[in-house]
Amino acid sequence: MSFLTVRDLSHSYRGARRMWGRAPDLPVLQSLSFDLAAGERVGIVGMSGSGKSTLLRCLMAMGRPQSGEIRCNGRLVVMGRPASLRWYRRVVQYVPQDPVASLEPRMTVAQLVAEPLRRLRIDCDPQSRAQEALESVGLGSQYLSRRPDELSGGQAQRVAIARAIAMRPAFLMTDEPVSGLDMTVRAQVVQVLRDLSQTHGTGIVMVAHDISVVAALCSRTMVMEHGRIVEDRPTSEILKAPHHPHTRQLLEAAPPLVAAA
Repeated sequence: MSFLTVRDLSHSYRGARRMWGRAPDLPVLQSLSFDLAAGERVGIVGMSGSGKSTLLRCLMAMGRPQSGEIRCNGRLVVMGRPASLRWYRRVVQYVPQDPVASLEPRMTVAQLVAEPLRRLRIDCDPQSRAQEALESVGLGSQYLSRRPDELSGGQAQRVAIARAIAMRPAFLMTDEPVSGLDMTVRAQVVQVLRDLSQTHGTGIVMVAHDISVVAALCSRTMVMEHGRIVEDRPTSEILKAPHHPHTRQLLEAAPPLVAAA
């Protein structure tokens, strides 16, 4: 059975109000259906406005689709009160695009990584689990007492990843996780994600507009355009023989690519 099952997912943004009435609703997701298997590394790529970030919000139960459903191990995922989603947050975690904005500046790194463990009532020693998570992303104990303004961009992103993996989730949902980093640090963060997946069997969904980043990590790629999935195939096949014009456009804009194993 699939870990996540998405069926007929649709969502529209309400049209802007005008003097003579309201503009038509803008479709953002149009009847999407797909499965995610445990441990898969899947990229979701597309130009701005393709619907990929809206899809990620729905997968994280941070937005409510207008129709369709998402199931995790057969259980329906419905946006609601935090307590009602506690079971889902324990198995699916989120890595934001802007790690600095997501980290409370008054808290230490140790407090930041341990805080979700307490909030989600994980039965463990939060401090030792936080240190273990930081070591998994290549940050030693000297970072435990630092605060976000004492971290570089790459270090802040690693803390955001550590904060997510401290729960030992089955899946990480990542939103443009390396978009603000230079090329060297970007490669390091992608390597951290790959190592985590290979070592712990953690599945990863990576949303990105840059197909080169997805190609470096994900064995499967979904290409989105105008709220639809226009290709969903192994990354290596997409790189060799893209079927859709939008995929070819993304590849033409990217540097030379090598598909992830």
